[in-house]
Amino acid sequence: MNQETVTASGEPTVVTVRFRTLFPTTARGAHTARHSAEHWLAMQQGRPEAAAGDSMATASLLIAELTANAALHGRVQGRNARLALTLTPTTLRIEVTDARSDRPPVPTPDADADGESGRGLLLVASLADDWGCEPHDPGGKTVWAECTRA
Repeated sequence: MNQETVTASGEPTVVTVRFRTLFPTTARGAHTARHSAEHWLAMQQGRPEAAAGDSMATASLLIAELTANAALHGRVQGRNARLALTLTPTTLRIEVTDARSDRPPVPTPDADADGESGRGLLLVASLADDWGCEPHDPGGKTVWAECTRA
């Protein structure tokens, strides 16, 4: 975990805390990364920038979906993915970076309602206040989601 304190003359301190972990692009790797992130978020309880209540459940769902997508769609032999969380008093940002820049995420609005896949990004879009995808150098992409905290 990293922590930054930013102060301005006479202004309150703003604290940003970060969590980062690498995980293999497997179902088990995604599962382990999600549980590590959930544990870290739980340890942040009591801090002014901590996720609480429904926002913790939302964060868990977003982390689960983004890490699972990286394991399923971002797999490159011998390359890990990275999960990063940035927590401020106003926002939780979740980023998952994988090695597949050739497969940008695309929501599937016409996914089969009875199917086992295809609706994950619709879930991300409905739960997150904002989300997107950007290239990651030297190759790959970062899919991110942000939750504004009240």
